Amino acid sequence: MISPLQAKQISYAKQAQDRQYVFSYRWLDHQSQSQYISFSLSKSALFERFRMLKSYKSEFAQKSILRAIRKQLQQQPLKGAQVFFQQRNGKISIEVKGLDEKDVALAYQKIKVLEQQATDKYFKNNYYQLFTNHDEQTGVKVNHIDVANNSVADFKSLKNIILAKVSIKNIRKVSNYVLGFVQSIPYSTLESRISSSGAGFNPPAKLIWENQGDCDSKMALTATLLRALMPRIDMAMFYIEQHAFIGIAIPVQAGEMMVEHQGVKYVLAEPTGPALYPLGTLAPESELAINQGRYVVEAYHSDGSIEIPNE
Repeated sequence: MISPLQAKQISYAKQAQDRQYVFSYRWLDHQSQSQYISFSLSKSALFERFRMLKSYKSEFAQKSILRAIRKQLQQQPLKGAQVFFQQRNGKISIEVKGLDEKDVALAYQKIKVLEQQATDKYFKNNYYQLFTNHDEQTGVKVNHIDVANNSVADFKSLKNIILAKVSIKNIRKVSNYVLGFVQSIPYSTLESRISSSGAGFNPPAKLIWENQGDCDSKMALTATLLRALMPRIDMAMFYIEQHAFIGIAIPVQAGEMMVEHQGVKYVLAEPTGPALYPLGTLAPESELAINQGRYVVEAYHSDGSIEIPNE
């Protein structure tokens, strides 16, 4: 097997300009051709958009969720029941007391609903989601799809810039240009999704600012750029042990790695680097995990309007 070329970032620079920063990149693509791109990101995108995004802390989350439940109960007290919040061994529990067992039972049901609503809201506002890997281990990770969706607007200016770089408006050429760009950005090691709870993840703009990212961060950046370029393209995020890559719903060509998920066929792609894998080609360990079925998929679809033909 021929070893793939290694991505090489020749230069990287950033410069403040009014309310934004201008970023300049130069790298070698999979054909060893020099590529260059320059674009700007607003300071709000760089420093404000995901400032609340931190690694998940169970104790902090529990306190925030209970505060939300308390507030709701103050606004709408439970009939015939008193609610007590107790802390034992670092954990807070809720106890309901009342004279009528039916009122107490209804109160517990109501609190369960309030807790689920508060948890959902807390996770949504802080870009968290429950995640179960292929081995049925469960933890909390960053919601990469929400991060990508909320990053697209910041990267829309790259659409005309990238399309001007790719002479033919073809999904494969555009995708390979984006892959080469992201693969050339220096890589940082991925922490365990189950135990790290998002530690080390860089949202797209922060990845550009720091000029480094782990595979989850690079996957989110790739999804953001492809969504900005091709608003209606269906994608999916693929998770294997200590790695992640992306799938793009386009017609499969001979020899390409593909996975069908919920009736949609995705051509797979490796955004991480430093190996320069073109669309449809995976690293050996990724290919093995796919062939063994040891992966988890999250579909990333959109209702936007597409402007780039497939052929």
